[in-house]
Amino acid sequence: MIASDLDGTLLRDDGTLSPRTLRALRAAEGAGAEIVIVTARPPRFVDRLAEATGLIGTAVCSNGAMVYDIATRTVVSSRLLSLVTARRVVTALAAALPEVGFALETGGQVRYEPAFRMRFAEDGAEIPVPSLADLWLTEAPITKLLAWSDRLDADTLMAAARPGAGSDVQLTHSGGRGLLEISAQGVTKAGTLAMLCAGRGIEAAEVIAFGDMPNDLTLLDWAGTGYAMANAHPAVLAAVPAHTVSNEEDGVAHVIERLLAEANALHGAAAAAAEAV
Repeated sequence: MIASDLDGTLLRDDGTLSPRTLRALRAAEGAGAEIVIVTARPPRFVDRLAEATGLIGTAVCSNGAMVYDIATRTVVSSRLLSLVTARRVVTALAAALPEVGFALETGGQVRYEPAFRMRFAEDGAEIPVPSLADLWLTEAPITKLLAWSDRLDADTLMAAARPGAGSDVQLTHSGGRGLLEISAQGVTKAGTLAMLCAGRGIEAAEVIAFGDMPNDLTLLDWAGTGYAMANAHPAVLAAVPAHTVSNEEDGVAHVIERLLAEANALHGAAAAAAEAV
């Protein structure tokens, strides 16, 4: 299995999938590998990518909160954040960091209150509500709570938020300026991919993973081989021994092409040895 993050990893900085990387992914599938997208992004973003590239298969979305079948556009499973827990965390964080704004990600939409001024440029998916109190007037499932600051970078925001967030949520970030992502406790990219692999009879040693941000660390650590992109967050570069070139240089394709070439060479050598006998 090849498991890859999207932004800053599989995708270039303009959000596109290069022809070279797409060819490499298809070659890997042709050689028998399953491709799984493992992303902080919601299913609606994956849908747009699939429409542009023809990718199908499975995606682990919202940092592990959802398993999504791309071809049928179906949520296969989800691990949601309760409204009660989200509200408790917001109350604690708002007291500690009064300038922070909040939004709820449901997989289909982002509901945001006035202090949350970050925009995702998604027509029809961003739903403003009049006040923080109105944020809770929803019956939609919550895949992530988002906290945003225009003053603090994501690392500083996460450190400041951790004491008040409590032990029943998972904090991480994926590089968005001042954006903290909060999921139910235990929800990680690695945890959900591990469950997916267990259902397929795939061992961690059989998984090659790619990522660039702190929310990818569990994935890169769990996989048999994890690659940090050259453009990765410093903490990722420090923690992950294997590196590839940047997303702008098609780093994922570089690794796949090399591994396929090595596999073909071994196959050729084995065939030659068999003929010699």
